[in-house]
Amino acid sequence: MDRPRLLLVPMLSEVEWVIKPELEEWADVASYDAPGVGDEPPVDDFGSEAVARRGLAEVDRRGWERFVVVADEWGVVAASHLAVAAGVRVRGLALGHARLSNSIDGPRPAINREVLNGVRNLIRADARTYAQQLFKLTGGETSEGGYHQDLVDEYVRRVPLGAALAFYETPTEAARGLDDRLKGLDVPMLLTQHEGCLIFTGEGFEDAAAALPHARTAGYTEKPSTCPAFSEELRESCAGLATARA
Repeated sequence: MDRPRLLLVPMLSEVEWVIKPELEEWADVASYDAPGVGDEPPVDDFGSEAVARRGLAEVDRRGWERFVVVADEWGVVAASHLAVAAGVRVRGLALGHARLSNSIDGPRPAINREVLNGVRNLIRADARTYAQQLFKLTGGETSEGGYHQDLVDEYVRRVPLGAALAFYETPTEAARGLDDRLKGLDVPMLLTQHEGCLIFTGEGFEDAAAALPHARTAGYTEKPSTCPAFSEELRESCAGLATARA
């Protein structure tokens, strides 16, 4: 049976995907840096749509005709743009920190406003401290797979301060249409929650699960991109795709 093909969509850098080695044990895995990150040339219209375009270029370069799109945290918006643009080439969609919007207002916001403001201030003050604290916020540093200091160093080396700040400045506007894009996709989905996350709310995940009732759901105390259990859940989901195809 053919190995699944996974495209890992970053927030900014492929180094965010700590579980990539585990995924590579059972799947062909493609990852990449966003435009303007690492060795990637910058673009004038940097944002989630630009990250999506770079992902499509990656699968085109590899000649992949069918693949599963996998994203976590701020990469979810880019993944939605990518999945819509790729159309029938997408076999499935797996999202960590799944949600329908980046709303910060109303009775059920998807993002915690106070934490968001704190992250904005930290990025402006000290990029290295931001990276270290971000990884602690997501549970990575204490998790089984977790982040470690050399990964923080590599992240800071690759990622320009302005690129990181762009995701936190206008998150609600940047995610406009996310709900419609996800609801319009006719592919199997895996929606996962980072339980206890400080910035993405439980209400946001619950609303996504309710709006997409046919999706498979799971929750972890670690950030999915650092979580070995997410790798196993994704493996089971891909096995289900193979069975359905057969």
